[in-house]
Amino acid sequence: METIKEIISDHDGRGISLLLPHVSDTVCEDAAKLILNNKNKVAILTGFYIISAGATETDGPIGAIAIGNALKKLNYDVTYITDQFSIDPIKPILNSDDKVELFPLTSIEESKKYAKNLLDRINPNLIISIERCGINNNGDYLNSAGKKIHEYNAKTDYLFDHNIPSIGIGDGGNEIGMGNLTEIIKKSDSLSNPPCITETDILIPTSVSNWGGYGLVAGLSKLSGKNLLPSIEEDEKLIKNFVDAGAVDGITAAQVYKVDSFELDVNSSIINRLHNVI
Repeated sequence: METIKEIISDHDGRGISLLLPHVSDTVCEDAAKLILNNKNKVAILTGFYIISAGATETDGPIGAIAIGNALKKLNYDVTYITDQFSIDPIKPILNSDDKVELFPLTSIEESKKYAKNLLDRINPNLIISIERCGINNNGDYLNSAGKKIHEYNAKTDYLFDHNIPSIGIGDGGNEIGMGNLTEIIKKSDSLSNPPCITETDILIPTSVSNWGGYGLVAGLSKLSGKNLLPSIEEDEKLIKNFVDAGAVDGITAAQVYKVDSFELDVNSSIINRLHNVI
């Protein structure tokens, strides 16, 4: 039988397989265990702006919502965090009772203060970042093409400076959590370099960040004894609604029903395989 890790790293188009030997074969189950050991408030951070499209991408928020919905079924209190460049299309696809916080685009010092105040206010026991651009050792935020996007990316890295248990999910080397494997990423000519330096307690490398989110939900399903994965129909509807609200495919920068250039049937096949494992 396939493992969760094998499923979420299929169709590797960016060289993420370089990182796989450096994380546990049960990385999604390990991340799920970290969540279950840190009840019951979780903050989920997401949103990646595509400057060529002037819009946020479909990868990240869909996986974030899959995680959030799963956690709510386990009686967790969930707060989503994003910034001004992603919040408009994200809000319409959240449930009416979901909580979302806007992290402002401001200076380093003000971002540090805001991060501390936000954490004091929502008091999470754990933070999850999925497809969220993080800072590199030059103090820059880079997209997959190596372009600086600091003008379009709030400095949410500072949420990870307060010793709160954390999980990072990413697919390119420039996302929060990739700081765990910076020396490995530097050896790649296809992953983002210089990579993000922000670390998390557990990193889930994946071919598509949404798939890493599904993998984490599959891990939670295994440990809880409940299948918490979205159905294919639920997931496809969410992606379509997100695109209709203004999100774009992160690779082509087009407002189409795709995630990282993958058609919906490929995305659905990943969910179906995870259902089979569960």
